[in-house]
Amino acid sequence: MSQTVDRALSILPLLAEGPADLGRVADRLGVHKSTALRLLRTLNEHGLVYRQSDQRYRLGARLFALAQEAMENLDIREIAHPHLVRLNEDCGHTVHLAVHEEGEVLYIDKVDSRYPVRMYSRIGKPVAITVAAVAKLLLADLPEPERRALAERLDYPLYTPRSTPNADAFLKELAAVREQGWAADLGGHEESINCVAAPVRGADGRVVAAMSVSAPNVVVTAEELLTLLPLVRRTADAISGEYSGRTPVKDPTV
Repeated sequence: MSQTVDRALSILPLLAEGPADLGRVADRLGVHKSTALRLLRTLNEHGLVYRQSDQRYRLGARLFALAQEAMENLDIREIAHPHLVRLNEDCGHTVHLAVHEEGEVLYIDKVDSRYPVRMYSRIGKPVAITVAAVAKLLLADLPEPERRALAERLDYPLYTPRSTPNADAFLKELAAVREQGWAADLGGHEESINCVAAPVRGADGRVVAAMSVSAPNVVVTAEELLTLLPLVRRTADAISGEYSGRTPVKDPTV
């Protein structure tokens, strides 16, 4: 039974490459055409593959509907939280998770620093969109026309001398963030607070959330905080893998 399931599931990646006839499916699976036909008929009955008029098979509409339903029911906060807790345990600093919704970037999760000096951010609060590292990551992933239109309608408050001053500077920074795959806020919102962030990506590679580590200068310098970037990026990659289904979740009972 497990071999049959394995063979049936192996057909789906093949058809993702494009329509294929019975002979090609049988060759790819290394089975007789009659066996491949039984598998294709079963998948067809469930709407996972579709038989075209030219007798070739392609992925079925039901497969896309299931994928869309699964994505809509994923809770990025629930998936990310254990990873954020482990990162906080490893580094001791404040960890945030943020998303872009209706023109604002909002914190949706936070794990507080173990140190007495803490950040006064809170879940549900919009971030300073022109300077926050998580905002830069989320906005950098937008298509270029959307990035430009957004940048041109934003205000650019000068929270500190390091704040982003105008739309041109913001667009240049977003381009750099898009290229390097991470972002930082080194005293741009509060002179005493530094932050490094990495993107969380979905199965299509688009940025669905951003996570960050933040700390005040009295606890760690900006240079020291930047040394945590590899750890932050590994954590974001782990969340991305679980969210997109690339990394199987370990069964705690095993």
